[in-house]
Amino acid sequence: MIIRDLAAARNTERKVESDGWTSVRLLLRDDRMGFSFHITTIHAGAVLEMEYKHHLESVYCISGTGNIKDLATGEVHEIRPGTMYALDKNDHHILSASSDTDMVMACVFNPPVTGQEVHGPDGAYPASSDAAA
Repeated sequence: MIIRDLAAARNTERKVESDGWTSVRLLLRDDRMGFSFHITTIHAGAVLEMEYKHHLESVYCISGTGNIKDLATGEVHEIRPGTMYALDKNDHHILSASSDTDMVMACVFNPPVTGQEVHGPDGAYPASSDAAA
């Protein structure tokens, strides 16, 4: 059984920060669960273009508001507490947080990340060297 505390994990290498977001990775590839689980804060006013070419992601909004734009269709979906979205086709998208509040999101990645990934210039995390882990 794996037990981790979010507040404690914020003070370890499991906390990763980049432009517009901070993520605490509670489950990683080395935990051998087949997915990784993160609590990610999208900072107020952040506009992030992303395309996870090597990972599928599911996201649940815990708090805050914003929107996600599907760049293939141009469709924009509002995000608020209780909203879930899944990038089931490695969807190229823009995630935007409202200017007045952070968005706190629970995120699941498959394959799992190793822990220190940040988005490259193409908006993606690098491919996992062991996608079956």
